[in-house]
Amino acid sequence: MDLRWLQNQKLSISRSDQSFVFVMGIMTAFSSRKRRDSIRQTWMPKGEELKKLETEKGIIIRFVIGHSASPGGVLDRAIEAEDDQHKDFLRLNHVEGYHELSSKTQIYFSTAVSKWDADFYIKVDDDVHINLGMVGSTLARHRSKPRVYMGCMKSGPVLAQSGVKYHEPEYWKFGEEGNKYFRHATGQIYAISKDLATYISVNRHVLHRYANEDVSLGSWFIGLDVEHVDDRSLCCGTAPDCEWKAQAGNPCAASFDWSCSGICKSVERMEEVHQRCGEGDEAIWHTSF
Repeated sequence: MDLRWLQNQKLSISRSDQSFVFVMGIMTAFSSRKRRDSIRQTWMPKGEELKKLETEKGIIIRFVIGHSASPGGVLDRAIEAEDDQHKDFLRLNHVEGYHELSSKTQIYFSTAVSKWDADFYIKVDDDVHINLGMVGSTLARHRSKPRVYMGCMKSGPVLAQSGVKYHEPEYWKFGEEGNKYFRHATGQIYAISKDLATYISVNRHVLHRYANEDVSLGSWFIGLDVEHVDDRSLCCGTAPDCEWKAQAGNPCAASFDWSCSGICKSVERMEEVHQRCGEGDEAIWHTSF
């Protein structure tokens, strides 16, 4: 275990006394520095503005990452240096790996709900464009409800064939071959209310993890009294889709390309998407939740 990680955890064990509107965790990887920088240069406030967002608007945003298989190695030291510079990471007690996303998601929600008292907890990928004001306004409409699970709901095929992307090794659990999954939020972005984040935290050791992280999350709620909110403003396409909506005065909460499961070539295109589809950098400061 990385000693520095443990020290950081000890420093952050005390739960914040402030209540927040939402915590947004941006899932990221060791190799994604350029993606993170593209977000910092567009829709995510930096430095003092990030602190102001927390104190004045009740919004927490962090890049979420665990540690490498060799804690304290070059990959971990690079993240520590980046965090020293930007102070915008949430480090998890989790070994990074593409096939560990279900576990990472589970640990993220458990860690976030223990650290910050918020109405909602959001997971978003690091190749998605966000309009924070619109996200806050969208969530605010459901603030008084218990057990809310919000995103762009889908029901894709269960892929039994090994070797294909999104293969489901436990396909037999979902009935006959060719069946579809139960409806669940697509993985690029989704939000859950505090009750559900707490449920994940309390039951994390007995919640089953499927191969696909978005399916896993949906499975944890399938037997609970949960309101599924299908909000298509959380899955707009990039321009022209999100652009004409922004021009009409109704910017999207989140935009990405379905064909790439995120913004195609997001490092190169995030600035363009922000300029054409953004709500305006000042919008978040003038939005009430």
